[in-house]
Amino acid sequence: MSFPLFIASRYLTSRSKRTFISIISLMSVMGVAIGVAALVIVMSVYNGVTSEMREKILGANPHVLVLASVPNAFDPPAAAEAGQSSAEAGAEQGGPAVTPVLSRVQSIPGVVSATPFLYAEVLLSTPYGATGLVVRGIDPHQAAEAMPLLRDLEDGSVDRLDRRTGPAGMLIGRDLAERFRLRVGSRVNLMSPTGQSSTAGFVPKLKSFRVEGIFKSGMSDFDSRLAYVALPAAQELMGYPSGRISGIEAFVEDPYEAQSVAQAAVDELGYPFYARNWIDMNANLFAALQLERFGMFVVLLMVILVGSFSIITSLVMLVMEKTRDIAILMSMGATASAVRRIFMLQGAIIGAVGTSLGYVLGIILALLLKKYQFIELPPDVYMMDTLPVIIDPLDLAVIGFVSMLMCFLATIYPARQASRLVPAEALRYE
Repeated sequence: MSFPLFIASRYLTSRSKRTFISIISLMSVMGVAIGVAALVIVMSVYNGVTSEMREKILGANPHVLVLASVPNAFDPPAAAEAGQSSAEAGAEQGGPAVTPVLSRVQSIPGVVSATPFLYAEVLLSTPYGATGLVVRGIDPHQAAEAMPLLRDLEDGSVDRLDRRTGPAGMLIGRDLAERFRLRVGSRVNLMSPTGQSSTAGFVPKLKSFRVEGIFKSGMSDFDSRLAYVALPAAQELMGYPSGRISGIEAFVEDPYEAQSVAQAAVDELGYPFYARNWIDMNANLFAALQLERFGMFVVLLMVILVGSFSIITSLVMLVMEKTRDIAILMSMGATASAVRRIFMLQGAIIGAVGTSLGYVLGIILALLLKKYQFIELPPDVYMMDTLPVIIDPLDLAVIGFVSMLMCFLATIYPARQASRLVPAEALRYE
């Protein structure tokens, strides 16, 4: 053990009649420990919340949306050139009309799967009331393979969306089902705003559907205002030809590469097609979370700062108490740099002990919160009903580094004052 470290440890562990300085040192340790523990818990909760929201968004949304600024851009070329409807073109080809854009999107590197979809806003009518609803027409088999929300239904099955007999099937959210007392097998009516011409004039188009499944995404907007139906049923409801779609949903191997895949889709397809990705569509949400995370980090650093100020107080008072000891050490040959290191090491030890205790306390509390989930949230306000926790080693390293840095900076002034002591002046009145 080096000479400065030996003296610093003796000053911290020796039993002195003056306990006031020891109490201040203890408060410094506790202040640093509480600040570090609070940072560990808060950062872990923010990591959990961000990850949970990201998973819920990816579970209910595609990674990339390929859209067009022209309504019939996705129609098969045979129908467009001959002036036929997509349904007529499909009949001549011996099967349902499929947009050639789909195969081009599927061939883009990084795309795992792609499926057409039709977006529509309709009116839902039930015996218990009516409400506006967003309907997404999908290919039940392709979409269910790529979208976790449709694979893990609370009740029912996505396979029955394309039933051939009786009313067409639909999937609804848990909040919508509870609001209108719907369950699997319930009958509802969807009214399209596009309508149809008749002898009585323009009248809305009404189609009956049967609830075939109930999902829960955890996001209130989705669970209360979103429904899935088979693509042909959506086209019939809106009065569109069978080949008409709103766009193509693409799912990529790595969701964080969605931006580059979206750009590749734009380069491949050209005008009038454009692409949007889940990162850009939810940029405001994640930016707000990052801002809150940074704000809480700065606020809780103030707790560690209070602990570091206590280190300054305790070291300054220790220098005043140990003036004679310092003078004797310097008279025996101790250099000013050695004396400076004594007090800097003492402050560093206080910071290290406080940071270690904060790590232990924060990690234990975070693990308990993760296991027992004793803090509940209103699910109708937040996207989750409990606080998720993810402990990130990088966050722990940053917290420890910042804590030790602040504690080290707090030792500079009292250490310099101790090293400037003149032995003769200190011993004159002893």
